[in-house]
Amino acid sequence: MISWINGELVETWQTNQKFFVLINCQGLGYEIQILESLFLKLKTNELSNKNITLWIKHIKKEDSDLLFGFTSKDQKSFFIEILNIRGVGSQIGMGLLNKMTISEVLNAINAQNKKLISSVPGIGQKMSERLILELKSKFKNELKVYEEKNKDELMNKDNEISNTLRDLDLTLQSLNYNKNEIKRILPIIKKETDGHTNKEKNTSFENLLKFAMNYLDNNNSNIVR
Repeated sequence: MISWINGELVETWQTNQKFFVLINCQGLGYEIQILESLFLKLKTNELSNKNITLWIKHIKKEDSDLLFGFTSKDQKSFFIEILNIRGVGSQIGMGLLNKMTISEVLNAINAQNKKLISSVPGIGQKMSERLILELKSKFKNELKVYEEKNKDELMNKDNEISNTLRDLDLTLQSLNYNKNEIKRILPIIKKETDGHTNKEKNTSFENLLKFAMNYLDNNNSNIVR
């Protein structure tokens, strides 16, 4: 049984949606299927004289020995859990991890996002339901931690938004905008920040201040007319 391997990277290649490396380990060449993310990283770097370490899942079949390589033990363990689900083969497991990170898979399971799971080649509606059901049971503790982390992130985001709104209020007052007008614009700004996670550029203090000033200036000009 091969648990992990360290050796010189000899070659990389792609066959349809499968990605491979050939590793020279003490004079033996090991052909290993890897994830697309690692394949792309290797393709962008110089391949000669590069050593690589992979966690290996070794699957023995009647007519072949298959090796699947991962950059972390967590990826390997997750892959093994996927294979333990009835009707799920190695290529579906690799396809799932090619499309999503472990965190994204857990997020899809937690949200019961069948559409996202079934977007992986080879996974239909029924299999996506089975994957969600069984992985939810297998990763009960991880999902609990994940939910708590999400709650903390939401609380932090709410606190950050509250602080930003307070700073905007004070800044707009210092720029001699009317207090009642500012009071009306703040809920609009809060709505503007909703759904903008991972879009810090859109919700930076400077951008929100510009948004508020433009809104208030346009409102005042309309009143003057």
